[in-house]
Amino acid sequence: MKSRSALRIVGIVAGVAAAATLTACGGGTKDSGKPTVVASTNVWGSVAAAVAGADAAVQAIIADPSADPHSYETTAADSAKFSDAGLVVYNGGGYDEFATKAIAGRDKKSVAAFDSRTDQSDKNEHVWYDPTIVGKVADRIAAALGEIDAEHAKNYTDRAAAFRDRLGAITAASDRIAADHPKSPVLQTEPIAHYLLRAANAEDRTPRSFQEAIEQGTDPTPADVAAVRDMLSGKQVRAMVYNTQTEDKITKDLAALAKRSGVAVVEVTETLPAGTDFVQWQTDNAQALAKALS
Repeated sequence: MKSRSALRIVGIVAGVAAAATLTACGGGTKDSGKPTVVASTNVWGSVAAAVAGADAAVQAIIADPSADPHSYETTAADSAKFSDAGLVVYNGGGYDEFATKAIAGRDKKSVAAFDSRTDQSDKNEHVWYDPTIVGKVADRIAAALGEIDAEHAKNYTDRAAAFRDRLGAITAASDRIAADHPKSPVLQTEPIAHYLLRAANAEDRTPRSFQEAIEQGTDPTPADVAAVRDMLSGKQVRAMVYNTQTEDKITKDLAALAKRSGVAVVEVTETLPAGTDFVQWQTDNAQALAKALS
């Protein structure tokens, strides 16, 4: 996997709901007469596709599992896609700045997932790890598409409702963890699974300054690294949540230490793996955490 660096990778979203069609470019989409949805990543592309079904075409700018949305830079082709789209769905909260910049001054519809937070005081931008927020985003996508394409408004609303029902599988998995393993101590290489850990009632013992350094691509202090190593070698935590898309020498060494020390490593990513959709991906993440804490 690549560490954080400026990546210019554009791909076609794979493994989304079977009813939806995702495309990598806008030519055929515009010719079809269907509304076009452009998502910043295949995470939100998968959510949008579940709502769009066959009535709208969805494309994502970032789909490569090794790409880093924090540092992605748009190409001229990307800018054209954002400009032409009837609806843009992006994360917001400083996560995918390339999308925020691309739609600045745009007078068409957009949905920022970060603005759908249930708790507005929680500033963690990795909101796709919260099924409640994701369900609200699906509803907002349905409403926006219904305004663009009134003929199929009910279809969008119905599919959003069905999608929200499917999100219950994720919530059920995290609820089981909270009931079976309350207050389980864990570490994270960065705060990507913040909302999952909160729902699972897990206790994140990672030094905040360590997480911020890894997330920003800077070196954590020796004291923070030593503290994390002590927690792993002393088995003071039961699992380490490991973001494979921002790994570097420090995090690789920590993952190796965790395995040697008998601490389970739960691998997570920021974009969808190939061959899955959003609900299956997040359900798998929750189940992996449950297994690690068992």
